[in-house]
Amino acid sequence: MSKKYLAKYQKLTQKLRSARLEAGLTQVEAGKKLKKPQAYLSKIERGERGVDAIELGELARVYSKSLNYFIK
Repeated sequence: MSKKYLAKYQKLTQKLRSARLEAGLTQVEAGKKLKKPQAYLSKIERGERGVDAIELGELARVYSKSLNYFIK
C-alpha cells in the first residue's frame, strides 16, 4: 500500500471513529444497529479491516452523516 493511500485510509478510520462518537454510540451499540459484532467496528477503527462502498454507506446511515463527511 502506498504512503499516500495509507494516509488517506488512516484519515477515513479516524473520521469513522469521530462520527460514531458524535452519534453518541459505543462500538457495541453501533454494532447492534449494523447487526455486526463489536469486533467488526474495532477492527475497522484500528485499520485492521477495510470497508467497501456498501459498508461505508451503512456506517454513514447509522452515524447520520453524509458520505461526503468521510471523503473530505
